Amino acid sequence: MPDSHDTAHWVITPPPQPGLSVRGTDARFPVGRIFCIGRNYAAHAVEMGHDPDREPPFFFLKSADSILTGATMPYPAATSDLHHEVELVVALSKGGRDIPESAAPDHVWGYGIGLDMTRRDLQSEAKKLGRPWEIAKSFENSAPCGPLVPVALIGHPVSGAITLDVNGKRRQEGDLNQMIWKVPEIIAVLSRFFTLRPGDIIMTGTPAGVGAVGRGDLLVAHIDGIGDLTLRLA
Repeated sequence: MPDSHDTAHWVITPPPQPGLSVRGTDARFPVGRIFCIGRNYAAHAVEMGHDPDREPPFFFLKSADSILTGATMPYPAATSDLHHEVELVVALSKGGRDIPESAAPDHVWGYGIGLDMTRRDLQSEAKKLGRPWEIAKSFENSAPCGPLVPVALIGHPVSGAITLDVNGKRRQEGDLNQMIWKVPEIIAVLSRFFTLRPGDIIMTGTPAGVGAVGRGDLLVAHIDGIGDLTLRLA
């Protein structure tokens, strides 16, 4: 019986496996799905016109092909209102269903810093029409990410500054301890709706201060204990 992983038996050549680098090594982390939690910082919920109270979390997905690991992002098509959203990235080494909150940290391989780039004009239109957000969120290069840092090196960060500067000016500033839903809670809730798998990553929401960026802008994102992500829009 043919091996399902033998490319000689595919009718077309499978695309490359998306992945993230690991800080200080040549190793790579294979990315499966990208789960994103919405409105997970109270101040950002307010700026987007929503109630900041602890309502049940909601999730949307980006394609793994949205990952960008380079230092330059082409300005995307079909938008004139591209927004930045800096986020803590959680990379899973184990999966499962109905994961208890107490066991959730054991499923995390490491952490990183990412940007949920959003075509805000298309998202606003989708909201008005009651349509899904994929056209606004899940496009090529919409998830720039820096190298992952293993739990073995930094543990599980629960506090620390999360910031984003554009052309040297601070746009977003918050602290990981301001997340409404903490990482173990996010994993536990998400696993009620999906069977999580090794290689899945979670983008955990953004603090207030999101705004538009344009061609030529330089974005520098930072999370204490994880490092910086520098991105130029072309």
